[in-house]
Amino acid sequence: MSSTEPSASEQHQIRVQKLQELREMGIIPYPYSFDTTHTSKQILENEDLVKQDDQDAEDAPQVAVAGRIMTRRIMGKSTFFNLQDSDGTIQVYIRRDDVGQENYNTVFKKLTDIGDIVGIKGHVFITGTGETTVYANEFVLLSKSLRPIPIPKEVETEEGETKVYDAFSDKEQRYRQRYLDLIVNPDVRDVFQQRSEMVQAMRNFMNDKGYLEVETPILQPIYGGASARPFVTHHNTLDMKLYLRIANELYLKRLIVGGYDGVYEFSKDFRNEGLSRFHNPEFTQVELYVAYKDYNWMMDFVEAMVEHVAKKLHGSTTVQVGKHEIDFSRPWPRIPMFEAIEEATGKDLYGKNLSTLKEAAHELGIELEGSAGKGKIIDEIFGECVEPNLIQPTFITDYPIEMSPLAKKHRTKEGLVERFECICNGKEIANAFSELNDPQDQRERFEAQAKLRSAGDEEAMTIDEDFLRALEYGMPPTAGLGIGIDRLSMIMTDSDSIRDVLFFPQMKPEGGK
Repeated sequence: MSSTEPSASEQHQIRVQKLQELREMGIIPYPYSFDTTHTSKQILENEDLVKQDDQDAEDAPQVAVAGRIMTRRIMGKSTFFNLQDSDGTIQVYIRRDDVGQENYNTVFKKLTDIGDIVGIKGHVFITGTGETTVYANEFVLLSKSLRPIPIPKEVETEEGETKVYDAFSDKEQRYRQRYLDLIVNPDVRDVFQQRSEMVQAMRNFMNDKGYLEVETPILQPIYGGASARPFVTHHNTLDMKLYLRIANELYLKRLIVGGYDGVYEFSKDFRNEGLSRFHNPEFTQVELYVAYKDYNWMMDFVEAMVEHVAKKLHGSTTVQVGKHEIDFSRPWPRIPMFEAIEEATGKDLYGKNLSTLKEAAHELGIELEGSAGKGKIIDEIFGECVEPNLIQPTFITDYPIEMSPLAKKHRTKEGLVERFECICNGKEIANAFSELNDPQDQRERFEAQAKLRSAGDEEAMTIDEDFLRALEYGMPPTAGLGIGIDRLSMIMTDSDSIRDVLFFPQMKPEGGK
């Protein structure tokens, strides 16, 4: 920025003054509505809207379009400017003789700025350079922008290189001011468009199978369904402690007890944990429970659904993620957890006692909390030595019982449960069980978790007596699944951080306080 160019705060004051002048002229700077007929994309894609050479302007098809002024080139009595709306950008041509002297000279040239939202009515023509353009017959200010937008400037150096200045590229600023990020970096919208299409493809896939989409409580008197620390709140009228759910599993299983054969929910869940490239304390997952099925059936289902999603979004089963080309075509490898650990570390940990597991973790350079039990240690070893190296979608199966208090015991392997996780691009994207439906076994598992909590494991589960009561009425054999929507979105949109696929990720307070 040159020394003569006003600072952002000075520009803000200048714009506030312009706002006052508009009001004094009797112009409403924030009117109530503007009826549009087309978006920029619809105009650009519809050749029938373009004025023909032998056609009078009055007879040409009329359009009404609205959006934000992003650039403008004033040439005395006329101006070209770019108008950005939800679908893209289109050029507009406006002349003093068409919109009126005061409206052009004072309102448009003097009191309107880049960033203002305007409405345009007119016809469409092609400029001499071949650009589709809206010829403005009417111009109206719809919203006065009081803060300058950081429009990037391209400057060509003496060496012929193009340098970009004042780009809104700082990651933290972009996450904090997503509204500004979407204005200045419209490509970001494509990520969230793809995320929405991904969710819709999954929803349609499950609906086509006849499964029912449901809603379950976010505020829960007892949190459960996962191993995590909750957020705690208080209900004043009932004078009771409540928790933001860490999962919706136990409520969905109650619905299977109640007689539904298949239920699913896209849910916001909350876990009081740290922030990272793969973790946000508020996240989205879809959970699905299908009666009379097991985890083998669920692996087939996950393969089919994710392959379907990839085709819907990319027209192919292959997706480019960073330097990797990930192929979601079926079938995916299925590897038991202890086999994967032994292949990666050379250590056979199946059936080993606590002290042996601690020694193995120490030899592998993995730090453990003092309260870590067998399941926690195995999970840490797997997470450090195996998971990051699994790039193509892979099912890791047959977990130790200590890691999976809600899964059914393995039908042939002692000490294991029928559980799988799908690992892709080095991170878990799905978790599933043959669900535990033996109420006595479930109580024993909950009690074992309670002992871990007493020993200091804050992420161990609590005992849910009502859920146990529901199981005692009888739950059919059931397969359960959870898929992390945020992480799958990262893969499907080739995004490096979970914050890139969340409109408003959790951030530290501005200034660090």
